[in-house]
Amino acid sequence: MTDDSGLPDRSATDLAAAIRAGDCSPVALVEACLDRIEARNDRTNAFVTVPAESARERARAAEAAVERGDDLGPLHGVPVAVKDLLAVADVRTTYGSVPLADHVPDRDDPAVARLRAAGAIVIGKTNTSEFGHVATTANDLFGATRNPHDPSRTAGGSSGGSAAAVADGLVPAALGTDAGGSVRIPASACGCVGLKPATGRVPRHTRPDAFADVVPFTDTGPIARTAEDCALLLDVLAGPHPEDPFSLPGREGRFRDVTGGIDDLRVAYSPDLGAFPVDERVLEPVEETIDRLAAAGATVERIAGPLADVWDDASAASLTLFQAKMAGLAATSRAAFGVDLGERLDELSGVLAAMIERGREHGAVDIAEASAARTAAFDAVQSTLAEYDLLACPTLGTLPFDVDSHGPDRIDGEEIDRYTGWYLTQPFNMTGHPAVSVPAGRSEGLPVGLQIAGRRHDEATVLAASAAL
Repeated sequence: MTDDSGLPDRSATDLAAAIRAGDCSPVALVEACLDRIEARNDRTNAFVTVPAESARERARAAEAAVERGDDLGPLHGVPVAVKDLLAVADVRTTYGSVPLADHVPDRDDPAVARLRAAGAIVIGKTNTSEFGHVATTANDLFGATRNPHDPSRTAGGSSGGSAAAVADGLVPAALGTDAGGSVRIPASACGCVGLKPATGRVPRHTRPDAFADVVPFTDTGPIARTAEDCALLLDVLAGPHPEDPFSLPGREGRFRDVTGGIDDLRVAYSPDLGAFPVDERVLEPVEETIDRLAAAGATVERIAGPLADVWDDASAASLTLFQAKMAGLAATSRAAFGVDLGERLDELSGVLAAMIERGREHGAVDIAEASAARTAAFDAVQSTLAEYDLLACPTLGTLPFDVDSHGPDRIDGEEIDRYTGWYLTQPFNMTGHPAVSVPAGRSEGLPVGLQIAGRRHDEATVLAASAAL
């Protein structure tokens, strides 16, 4: 009798190839993932909604297509998890918010629709902070998501459910969203690969405000165990969409064909971007990984922090813009969800409610000044990437901390904002550059991540460097 229990541990690329070859049953694969979720989810709280019968039905249909010899998509029969901020038709999608506890969309988010068109099977929705408003994963509906490597620690956020599901072997790949690091932060904390594509690469659907995702740039991206899997998912997700005014044109070639040699790459390494304190326990494995990147062929140069002169103002600008974004979300929520969040602030997270109230106070001058500070950060990153192909740094300034905390108050004795001062991801949402977090070993038994950012619209080079590691 065949033992299928280990199927969820294989990569999405490997599973897709095995299904196409007739060597792996989609039905057996989905059942193995569902068994894992049932057995392990209580430990991490990665999944919040699992439409098991729908997944089984789609698996049976996928298996029948293989048996008929149909043309198969690149993810045919592969289970994928979806963050609970992305709409899945006819599946509860709560955004981690009490007022939307019973919300069921009637259409798929564009990324979900593309997963399905490629043959993937949506196996469930993963936990998030409420509307992704903080960089950890907990809400009043479902509680906190825990780190598979140490359940007393945070999984990061706000796509912590997706990262925990992949890291714990519940599913081979997942989707997250990233407005300040929400794909890369949990990928680092959980030991996965998490890619924030260039803004516009993966289309998004925000209505009634199609322009909501620019303050700051918010992107949908994959979380997986390998760079190759992230490239495969990006091939499926990328491309123009008529409903997204920022979606990019198609590009020649496949992302999964460019994860090759890096001998001609120049990489700038900054241990802190000139703006963030970083724990020595993080720096040691990160710098060992930087040495591996050089050994793989890249030319690596240590540089002074490119954001040293601009990030204080840009960080404050990011908060202003995000508060305005949350206020806009509340103002348009009735049209978007049929629920007026602005009238139900007492049911929201206290932090989110405060963001909305503060965002309502920002005027045109505040937004203009924030945009000017943001421009200075953009120019600083552009200047570095005019000289180098890639910019590398730690993903996080600290190790995963207590699951009930929003973050540390200090790193190596330096006082920080516990909500925003411990991750080095936010600058690239302000600027729109693609960035990935890749595993960089461990410290004290906990995962550490290396962040690699690339030139505008150049995920291919980011993925090539990631694959080399």
